[in-house]
Amino acid sequence: MLILASQSSSRKAMLTAAGVPFEARASDVDEAEIKRELIGVPGSEVAMILAEAKALGVSVGAPGRLVLGGDSLVEVCGRPFDKPASRADAAKHLAFFSGQTMHLHSAAILVRDGAPVWRHCETARLRVRTLSSDFIESYLAEEWPAVGGCVGVFRIEALGVQLFDHIEGSHFTVLGMPLLALLGALRTQGELAA
Repeated sequence: MLILASQSSSRKAMLTAAGVPFEARASDVDEAEIKRELIGVPGSEVAMILAEAKALGVSVGAPGRLVLGGDSLVEVCGRPFDKPASRADAAKHLAFFSGQTMHLHSAAILVRDGAPVWRHCETARLRVRTLSSDFIESYLAEEWPAVGGCVGVFRIEALGVQLFDHIEGSHFTVLGMPLLALLGALRTQGELAA
């Protein structure tokens, strides 16, 4: 059975809905430390490196098992954004995003016995409409603290959809995992019926 190296509710929900049997194990990777070492590296590469670090960390304690690592990273105007540290930080993020295009990189990697066997990253482009300060305040009144754990300060399956006027890319990528490519890889690895 697949091991998901994450406690992400979104990734768990996607795998469950797709009928993928898995167990979730939290990774103890220090993401902040890794990101500090990767300043200036393109966001898609950072997302992949973080996904791999998570999978490798869990793989050590799971010999012979296939481990899925995933990570999502948001860039706006070339600047990477982490999850907001506070509601005030979330408001600043949203004000910065207003009228800009958000690039959301979602990476996934499969590792077995400490060795990557598959990796993939997809990028969605989300055009943020012009957001008024009144909208930002009312949005956070409804969505905080739920969006505190979300890069981009939104849940696309909830009120976060109101932030955007155009989205290019897979819905699954926006949710945080390149699911269709992953399902193909799981079939190749014998985890799902072909």
